[in-house]
Amino acid sequence: MKVLLSFALLLLLSPFATAQEAWPNAKPISMVVAFPPGGVADLTGRPMAIALEKILKQKILIENKPGAGGGVGNAYVARAKPDGYTLLMALSSVSIIPEADKVNGKTPSYTLDQLVPVALISADPTVLVVRSETSYKTVKDFVDAAKANPGKINYSSSGYYGALHTPMEMFSIATGAKLFHIPYQGGGPAVTALLGGQVDALASGPGPVVQHIKAGKLRALASWGDKRHPALPDVPTLKELGIDNEFYIWAGLFAPVGTPEAVITQLRAAVKQAVADPQFKQIMESAGQPIQYLDQADFRVFYDKDAKKMADVVKQIGKVEEKK
Repeated sequence: MKVLLSFALLLLLSPFATAQEAWPNAKPISMVVAFPPGGVADLTGRPMAIALEKILKQKILIENKPGAGGGVGNAYVARAKPDGYTLLMALSSVSIIPEADKVNGKTPSYTLDQLVPVALISADPTVLVVRSETSYKTVKDFVDAAKANPGKINYSSSGYYGALHTPMEMFSIATGAKLFHIPYQGGGPAVTALLGGQVDALASGPGPVVQHIKAGKLRALASWGDKRHPALPDVPTLKELGIDNEFYIWAGLFAPVGTPEAVITQLRAAVKQAVADPQFKQIMESAGQPIQYLDQADFRVFYDKDAKKMADVVKQIGKVEEKK
């Protein structure tokens, strides 16, 4: 009889236990951006959080955790509890940093198999920009000046081997232009440094610089794309100019490995709805960041291919001495 009563009680409690485990209902969701406000990850993460809140009916908090070119925030999410309440809006540098650590003889702070790709949100080529008052009207002007003054022309980035440093190293190798790298804590501060005259150039995602280009404060010399960017139709690609460089700064959503498949499935469906949200589309378009949505399966193929390519690029760049 006691066994029957226990079984009946278990049946009665099971729906309650299932309801308690429903996601998301326990607490707000944290979306980590591994950079300060103002960069591509932040400009993508904030409107995405707003759109997902409406769909999931749960508060989503943006947590900026800058440092190490994105490595600090990426590692934080890689080690987070896999319960669906800690997500990562990562940039393409997410696959670069572990390889860079290996090249520099360090133990990687995280590995790629600790993160599960959920969906790609945007993918844009980086753009080479300078201040409008400089004498650099073309890439040739810039390269010629750099060759005439090795190490004198400097540029900002979001950190060593980050999504802004890597394309400039690729550019330097391809052109023979020796530039001086000054790392900042993120894309936002890197743009501010250029606007403020602390540096001479920057490779940036279009989003953070389009408004400044249109306002006449910055000049775009070229992009790292395979075709011209729709927001900057007059700006040539490096390939058009005979420089074999291609680099995309993409933003994608990740979760810690071990996150329940039911949560991942629900999150994927929510992101699919979010990228179709008129407000989200309008914000991304205004920021010069066209949506390039890929669901998990296609994103994984894209991500694996990009990670392999970037691993080869990091090996080509080699060890970079960090300036103290």
